[in-house]
Amino acid sequence: MRTTVLLLIFAAIVSLTGCSGAKMTKSAAYKGIYDEKPVTVLLMPPINRTTEVEAKDYFHLTLNVPIVDAGYYVIPPFLSMEILKKESAYDAELFLNSSLQKFGEVFGADLVLFTVINRWDKQKLVAKVDVEIEYIFKSVKTGEIVYSRKGRVTYDASVNTGVGGGFGLLANIAAGAINTAVTKYVDVARACNAYTFKDLPAGKYNPAYERDGEEIAGQKEFKVSLNSKYR
Repeated sequence: MRTTVLLLIFAAIVSLTGCSGAKMTKSAAYKGIYDEKPVTVLLMPPINRTTEVEAKDYFHLTLNVPIVDAGYYVIPPFLSMEILKKESAYDAELFLNSSLQKFGEVFGADLVLFTVINRWDKQKLVAKVDVEIEYIFKSVKTGEIVYSRKGRVTYDASVNTGVGGGFGLLANIAAGAINTAVTKYVDVARACNAYTFKDLPAGKYNPAYERDGEEIAGQKEFKVSLNSKYR
């Protein structure tokens, strides 16, 4: 009886370990992108659920570079933003669960990117900025989500003054607090976007196009620490 119980426990552990370590290829995780072969991306104004009002604009302005680098054509943000404002479509949350066909007709977009900023907290004493953000690519054709990732990012804004001893520690804390207070939204946004979209399947204008399907996809939800050196 005891042996049977031990075997069952062992089998359960092996099963759980296998599940937690399960990995998917990009072609399986992002099947919609590989099937549809999208070319053009429209960036919707981020949905900002924090009190940091400026975060919305800075995230919107920094989204295009990593997506272009991945091989997609991104409709220029300044152009799309003006049109969206004129068409009373600035509030992206209204379209998150709606048909996107109009965006295909107006912009010629294949994909629409929704970004949701759920958290933006500055911790000056420990020189950290905590961000929680979600990225959702939806197909204009089907309305289905073809790529999504949600990340909890801790941005390290600490500073090493080079001064040793107890005084140096205090100097580092003070410098870090000041740096955290003035840390540009754009720096945090760039780091978050660069990390998230390194997992994006290669688009038509990238040499890896249609050759990266067997690469292992990143986690749908992740937690990571980044700093200004991350690009």
